[in-house]
Amino acid sequence: MAEITVAKTAGFCFGVRRAVDIAEKLGNDGVCACTLGPIIHNAHVVEYLGNLGVPSVDTVDDIKSGTLAVIRSHGVARSVYEELEKRGIEYADATCPYVMRIHNIVKEKAEQGYEIIIVGKRSHPEVLGIAGQCENAKIVGSEEEMSELLETCKDIVNKRVCAVSQTTVGRKIWESCIKNLKKVCTNCEIFDTICLATNKRQTEAECLASKSDVMIVIGDRTSSNTQELVEICRAVCPVVVRVENASEIDLASFSGAERIGITAGASTPDWIIKEVKGKMSEETKIFEGESFEEMLNNSLDKTFNNGDKVVGVITAITPSDIQVDLGAKYAGYIPYSEVGDDADAADKYKVGDEIECSVIRVNDVEGIITLSKKRLDAIKGWDDVEAARQDRTTVEGTVIDVNAGGVIVSVRGLHVFVPASQTGLPRNAEMSEILKKKVQLKIKEVNRPRRRIVGSIREVSAEIRREAQERVWADIEVGKEYKGVVRSLTSYGAFVDIGGVDGMVHISEMSWKRINHPSEMFKEGDAVDVFVLALDAEKKKISLGYRKEEDNPWTKFMAAYNVDDVAKVKIVKLMPFGAFAEILPGVDGLIHISQLTNAHVAKPGDVVKEGEEVEAKITAIDTENKKVSLSMRALIPGEAAPAADAAEEAPAEEADELVATSGEEVDILPEETAEDAE
Repeated sequence: MAEITVAKTAGFCFGVRRAVDIAEKLGNDGVCACTLGPIIHNAHVVEYLGNLGVPSVDTVDDIKSGTLAVIRSHGVARSVYEELEKRGIEYADATCPYVMRIHNIVKEKAEQGYEIIIVGKRSHPEVLGIAGQCENAKIVGSEEEMSELLETCKDIVNKRVCAVSQTTVGRKIWESCIKNLKKVCTNCEIFDTICLATNKRQTEAECLASKSDVMIVIGDRTSSNTQELVEICRAVCPVVVRVENASEIDLASFSGAERIGITAGASTPDWIIKEVKGKMSEETKIFEGESFEEMLNNSLDKTFNNGDKVVGVITAITPSDIQVDLGAKYAGYIPYSEVGDDADAADKYKVGDEIECSVIRVNDVEGIITLSKKRLDAIKGWDDVEAARQDRTTVEGTVIDVNAGGVIVSVRGLHVFVPASQTGLPRNAEMSEILKKKVQLKIKEVNRPRRRIVGSIREVSAEIRREAQERVWADIEVGKEYKGVVRSLTSYGAFVDIGGVDGMVHISEMSWKRINHPSEMFKEGDAVDVFVLALDAEKKKISLGYRKEEDNPWTKFMAAYNVDDVAKVKIVKLMPFGAFAEILPGVDGLIHISQLTNAHVAKPGDVVKEGEEVEAKITAIDTENKKVSLSMRALIPGEAAPAADAAEEAPAEEADELVATSGEEVDILPEETAEDAE
């Protein structure tokens, strides 16, 4: 008696199953529909769908009015979509997600100016559909054809090249073609688009065939991937029998065989595999404690129940869900609502990734399983948050919702409620400020029966702040500079956070110019560079400075001017006893009324006007009180300012109006009053 082994990957792949399901549902629902070309490469399935009311037509011209077109699993050229839309024909797209991914790659790269090379069978409908997404695609089906292409198109060396593969092309053919391409083209992008299910089926078939005396390959004569299986098996097995159904089984072929292997192409339906099984069971029995029926069920008809934990491979990412191959005849789907609370959670995954999920719904009629990544994460999450509460460790999550009482944070797939008082936000702040942001928090309460978790962001913030304060006070010193953030403003200054500790910048230390309110310089949230003026470690008080000595206008003045220098000044204010003139921004000097001209002046406005620019001579500089005396009269030819004039000063009651720099009072002449000077 022979030992028979059935490949676990035999039969419908995910893309084929999906396409057949779409057409079958339309037929069962009584929709007037047809498939544009055979839905898959299997005459038995095409016949079955035709009997169901969904026949196959060859061209768009063959589609009758009011009929819905089903795009075959192999996909079609872009021009076909355009023709359908032009004629107003509605369609359902059953293109395999793996094939659709190749379409998108080719369209994108062609638009970017890449030369497209497709490794596959030139006449295969899938390859024709891929090539139809761009213009002038090059198609090669072997290493020799790739070499010929590179030889005849020598200018391709200097072009940007994008290479993709038919989903069912043999791995060895693909690798040899790409090896040749890389030798010639240094500026090429390679996309290995061989279907993972196809690759897995081919690898298993090769392994099984190498251990078998006879290998049975089931599949339609027109199926490319079935033919590929046949060639792979023939390379390692002495006898390979290809059949389309059980009627083609010749039991004489298995005479004397001790080990028989069975595999099937991706377009082979379940019932044909079972028919072959039935025929084989007439003459053979299966060893190792399993019946053929059990082996078939284990490999093709896995049983799934709600709550089961499963592991699958991502086959496609669509705008609405993530599609997963579970290694069975069921198509797995993860709706985005079940991927995770993060709106961009799907961006974390890509086709080919292995993903662990929980089964939440099984539809045996349609062969569809709805999966949830979020719910499986939540099951694991309960243990994690309970451990975090006990150990008082910090956890990270994303704020996903805001309500009147606080915010909801997603942590390990669970919803953690953080009361408004524990968000760490100022009393009047909008909690929406932290929506969709990552936060750190402490778990304060876990009640699994009530599915209630309470956390605190403020506690983590306070802990971080305490640690920061300790670091600041450990190395703070007078003169040290910090990058700070303005936290609040008062009428007399601004409080600045210098890394966990607040210091005060007094209004007098903000600018060398006179300002009326700190808001003229800062607003809350501003990043500022400050330095320590003074500190009291015992009382935890820090005085900060903002204005820099190098920006001191008096310092700039002293560096640029001396007594007897002539300066171009601007009249900024007129007083009864003289005119104030700006020498530099922040430094004003007084031109006493007696120094405006050599004639008697009743009032300064008779000689100068505010805003007028004049030349004046610096007659005195009081460095101690930072005051400057100016004279226009001294520049009149033949005139010189009388020595007595240097002693003139403004009346004491008007001294508050005399500003030289940084708001300081200017008292220009030390002895006489303006009245005495006259």
